[in-house]
Amino acid sequence: MWEFVGALIMHYLDLANDLLWTYVVIVLLVGCALYFTIRTRGVQFTMLGDMVRAMLGKSATGSRRSGLPGSFSAFAVSLSSRVGTGNLAGVASAIFIGGPGAVFWMWVMALLGAATSFVESTLAQLYKRRGEGSYYGGPAYYMQMGLKQKWMGVTFAVLIILTFAMANQVVQSTTLCDAVADSFSLSKAWVGVVLTVVTLIVIFGGIRRISRFSSIVVPIMAIGYILLALYIITMNIEQVPAVFSTIISHAFGLREAAGGAFGVMVMQGVRRGLFSNEAGEGSAPNAAAIADTSHPVKQGLVQALGVFIDTIVICTCTALIVLLSGLYDGDKDGIILTTAAMESHLGGLGRYYVTAAILLFAYSTIIANYFYGDTNIRYLTKSRTAITIFRLVTGAVVMAGALVTLQTAWSFVDICMGLMTICNLVAIALLSDRVFLLLKNYREQRRQGRDPQFRRDMLPKYKDEIECW
Repeated sequence: MWEFVGALIMHYLDLANDLLWTYVVIVLLVGCALYFTIRTRGVQFTMLGDMVRAMLGKSATGSRRSGLPGSFSAFAVSLSSRVGTGNLAGVASAIFIGGPGAVFWMWVMALLGAATSFVESTLAQLYKRRGEGSYYGGPAYYMQMGLKQKWMGVTFAVLIILTFAMANQVVQSTTLCDAVADSFSLSKAWVGVVLTVVTLIVIFGGIRRISRFSSIVVPIMAIGYILLALYIITMNIEQVPAVFSTIISHAFGLREAAGGAFGVMVMQGVRRGLFSNEAGEGSAPNAAAIADTSHPVKQGLVQALGVFIDTIVICTCTALIVLLSGLYDGDKDGIILTTAAMESHLGGLGRYYVTAAILLFAYSTIIANYFYGDTNIRYLTKSRTAITIFRLVTGAVVMAGALVTLQTAWSFVDICMGLMTICNLVAIALLSDRVFLLLKNYREQRRQGRDPQFRRDMLPKYKDEIECW
């Protein structure tokens, strides 16, 4: 009886996901990304130098006022969420379901979506608020302060809490506990206990401890993974041109179109690309808001760079590892396919390396997901008790991930992620005129040879909406 009910619920969840993503989310994602790219004159392509300067500049690792996170700290927190199991399992799953051509469409969405990430993160900076020892903000705040639609902010806050602080935590915890328990023949439940305790220690330290943790762990894990991928690519360098040819040919292949697989391929590329880089989803702006920087555009540029690093660099590393192994045509999917591919290149060490990567990637994502939930709990209520309860609930959800399976959690993540994305894209499209004015102001100051500075009276039409500038 209960198995039948569960199967029926899963069927309708999958049906709702397909309809939502096919007819709404992808149209909005692509439409907004193209619009923002055109209106910003290709900011993600023409201002790469400014992106690097903003990330590594004098206020990037510290703040202009002692103790506040800088641009790099905010970047690291958002990258903690972006760089997770989606980079290892999600890319492999996209290739397994949609074929090698799905990688190409992940690239396309990253290149266009970087403009969307720029817009949403600049808005988060513009409408950030002062908290206890740090700034905070995100889509719920710019929906209320910029659009004057508190109901929309509340709706988004609830969706991001359900998606990131609940369902996504289960996905990350389950993947991490499965990998560690399997590799070292440990009890999955005991792995969950240790993971829960370590998570609670970090999150009870507040945003400063979270940003310090992310600033240290994220660069190490990303650089380590990229170096390993470069080693594998170098060892198989003669096959690399053929792999890129396979990606391109499948992306536009007649075989896929004739077999009805073209739509599946594009869908997988877009969905898993969004799950990985989060451009337009409304999650990264929560991290972007914490930075103490001199101009909102600077943090928008930094977050746009994060999309490139996540998808164009790290996801491509996984794709090349999988495709160079030649195992993608078999029956292995997700993290199992990534692990098998790594073992084919590195032997027995491959399994342990994937386990270590999952440990760092998934754990850093758990911490960043908590932060997104915390920011939006604070939007809904100012109660300190509510924050404490939420931290304890986070520990319980992480522990639950060690005890449950993934299928329902993935379906729940997809549908909440789709609804979040719709809500956020509508908001940033309506508020985008502020971003275009800010970008014009930033470019004018750069042309004068100045380090851009912003004050709210530079946007006289909107200055009453802005709190921190």
